[in-house]
Amino acid sequence: ENGIGGINSLLKIGDLPTTENNYDVIEASDSSIYINVSTSNNQCILFWNNHRIDGHNGLYKIPKIAYARKRSHVRIWIASSNGNVSDFLIPLEFGAIVKNTGQLSRMDKHNSVLYFALVDRFANGNPKNDAPLVDDEVHPKANYWGGDIKGITEKIKEGYFSGIGVNTIWLSPITQNPMYAEREFPPPHRMYSGYHGYWPISASKIDHRFGNEAELKELVSNAHKNNLNVILDYVSNHVHEDNPIIKENPHWSTPLVLPNGKKNIRIWDEQRLTTWFDEFLPTLDYSKPEVVELMSDSALYMLRKYELDGFRHDATKHIPSVYWRTLTKKIKLDIRQPIYQIGETFGSRQLIGSYVRSGQLDGQFDFNLYFDLRNTLASNNGSFIELYESLKSSFSNYGNHSLMGNITGNHDIPRFISYAGGGLSFMEDEKKAGWSRKIEVLDTLGYRKLELLTAFITTIPGIPTIYYGDEIGMPGAGDPDNRMPMKFTNLSYQENKVKRCISDLIHARRNRMSLIYGDFQLVSVTKKTIAYTRTYFKESTLVLLNNSNKEVKVTHQNTEFQVLPYSYKIIFLEEL
Repeated sequence: ENGIGGINSLLKIGDLPTTENNYDVIEASDSSIYINVSTSNNQCILFWNNHRIDGHNGLYKIPKIAYARKRSHVRIWIASSNGNVSDFLIPLEFGAIVKNTGQLSRMDKHNSVLYFALVDRFANGNPKNDAPLVDDEVHPKANYWGGDIKGITEKIKEGYFSGIGVNTIWLSPITQNPMYAEREFPPPHRMYSGYHGYWPISASKIDHRFGNEAELKELVSNAHKNNLNVILDYVSNHVHEDNPIIKENPHWSTPLVLPNGKKNIRIWDEQRLTTWFDEFLPTLDYSKPEVVELMSDSALYMLRKYELDGFRHDATKHIPSVYWRTLTKKIKLDIRQPIYQIGETFGSRQLIGSYVRSGQLDGQFDFNLYFDLRNTLASNNGSFIELYESLKSSFSNYGNHSLMGNITGNHDIPRFISYAGGGLSFMEDEKKAGWSRKIEVLDTLGYRKLELLTAFITTIPGIPTIYYGDEIGMPGAGDPDNRMPMKFTNLSYQENKVKRCISDLIHARRNRMSLIYGDFQLVSVTKKTIAYTRTYFKESTLVLLNNSNKEVKVTHQNTEFQVLPYSYKIIFLEEL
């Protein structure tokens, strides 16, 4: 017996479809890169910072201008006549190729691993600023719990984030929200507080329930001392109706009532750029230049004043590109360090990708890939074959070395382990479930599947993003059940085990150039298994995932590797 309800058996994965490299070798010196392609039919194209470099007999000289820059990048595409493409991104340091992760810093965007801390639910460092609403209609799940800026600072000092291995803290919105509850427009019309921070009464004033300006500056200072970035969740799409911006300029909102008399609330697609999130949250009209200027100046003010390292942008698809281009231009002209901007859009890859452009955002969260990953691991009919097709679609739309966010979950969807651990069904209403019963991990197999999910997102191109509590397998149904207070103590055996595993995965990624910058190549894929490599010069990492109840064998380069049921294996090939 295998301890998870089945019997161990062995499944051998033999000669399955593979992708072959289009080159024999890529070598580098401090001044040049040598590429020996496999056949004369293959084509190689090389760029330095978007400037094409011509080579001779496979030798490409790094331009002299690169030696004056702390960081620049070389991009290489090698295409074969059969359509297979190898894609390399190579960082340079003063013109010399970066050979190891010790040369990287928190300023290198591809080196980022994000951790999303929902401020009110994370850690309470100053109980004196606690101010939950006194309103019998507000359920405790929808009220303030006391988490604050100081609590996160304390966790930075304790080494919690560094211990996990993340290097970027994403803070939920911290500007002033109303002191009273609001009734949600959709049935059953529950009452909520603004504990989450997404109902801004001010674009810049810190909500006193979270702290003050000095405490935010202290948080950022301590983060930087510990080699951590801080990015702020910034709300540009809408304001609360009591925000002076809209009270003094009511004509700056989009229409609440459509010409047909219907209220323009949560019509996400047909009225994408005008719809309101609720009756008390006017959407700003970005067809007005004065709105674009004011809101982009407000965002820039926050970056400057608190020395932040970037933004997570709420409701990206509901804001026209003119705003993103204006803000990004101001950032590039005003701030002389890398600023990472990642957006939130639920929609098609084409829509998501339309905001990931030069002059707009660095990336967005890849929700389409996440939902396919969740289906592969947590449902009975999922398939790695379908997941690989989804991954290829992401590569096609965003590039093979994108800065898209690959998530364990987020605050708007049920926690992954709730499905994988049997506490929640795909067939039920996730919000209703969260209000009607306590969601628990009923099957400990869910923890192993959470490890598989994290193994995948930490070994593919993109930016791994951990939602607070996922590192210990906290369960939760729909919002707000997926936003319960963080648990730091009295962890169970399974919670400690998954935390160690996720920490090991993140540290492995942070210490392998191939997992940060390497070319992705599929080795094999079946319904229940996938194997792939990431290669950066002579460093190559083989990743094996097994989502079946059988032990499997995978052969790569004449070597056979065994993978236990519901497990993964990461092999450093250059060490064999």
